[in-house]
Amino acid sequence: MQPRERFIAALERTPFVGRVPHFELVFFLTMGAFGRPHFSQRVFGQWDQMEEKERQLHRKDMADLYITIAERFEHSAIFVILPGGIAKRIEELIRLVDLIRDRTGDRYFLIADGDATFSIPDGEHMMDFVVRMADEPDGLKHQAQTGVDEALQRAEILREQTDVDGFALCSDYCLNDGPFLSPNHFSEFVTPYLAQLIRGYRDLGFYAIKHTDGNIMPILDQLVECNPHALHSLDPQARVDIAEVKRLYGNRICLIGNVNCGLMQTGTEEQVVESARYALRHGMPGGGYIFSTSNCIYTGMPLSRYELILDVWRREGNCKLSTGESSLV
Repeated sequence: MQPRERFIAALERTPFVGRVPHFELVFFLTMGAFGRPHFSQRVFGQWDQMEEKERQLHRKDMADLYITIAERFEHSAIFVILPGGIAKRIEELIRLVDLIRDRTGDRYFLIADGDATFSIPDGEHMMDFVVRMADEPDGLKHQAQTGVDEALQRAEILREQTDVDGFALCSDYCLNDGPFLSPNHFSEFVTPYLAQLIRGYRDLGFYAIKHTDGNIMPILDQLVECNPHALHSLDPQARVDIAEVKRLYGNRICLIGNVNCGLMQTGTEEQVVESARYALRHGMPGGGYIFSTSNCIYTGMPLSRYELILDVWRREGNCKLSTGESSLV
């Protein structure tokens, strides 16, 4: 099976023989791995002033870096995001996706950024959001609906003009202690719009992966009812236990993540290995698991720790039976 095929099989919870797929939302350690700065660290504020030849060189370099990361670390999917001032330009996303597809064919599952729901407001805007919930709920809901409508219009353009497989919905809802909204408020201001967005993506033929850090357990039932294909990142630093999530909803949704990023940065090697093994042991049975950290490979994380969990995955992340039994069992 090609990496893309394994990724889709996991999203559809179809058991197969072989190694479970792996990917990371973002891999920032490109300087340590390849001697090249990550393109998010560049400034593209003068994009419009560049000659088209210079813009095309940047596009090719970004596509090359995405592919190099995927090849080196055996990713099955590539999350195609753009930096800074061009991040919201759909025409640039289309060009970048096409460059990657032209070079790799159908080898990788390609993901675009696609959330439109409310995320945790920053400190400057939190009070305004709370006041609007109380004083202007209809206006807040209108804003949410507009975001969904615009996201689905963008998805229709992508379906017609390029070859994206799905969307990562990356609005964060939760802190380590729980969601930023109570479950009741979440059901009013987020869940209906998240469900509508995911349903729209599915109707257009896309896969939907819902990402949020933090303790999702108080709203886990609502997230699952919204019917994404997968949940990422199952954050163990917020006491989200993949074994419990698998027990509750493993027959309904693919799980991605749960390898503890905090331990990868500050824990012992033994703790890192055990975290990777725990995620594999409880995520793999029955299919529907994609190996990943609980966030991304961020700046400051030792590259050696990422390579350590990959060693565990290569040795022990192999499904021996069609039922999804793993080599750890």
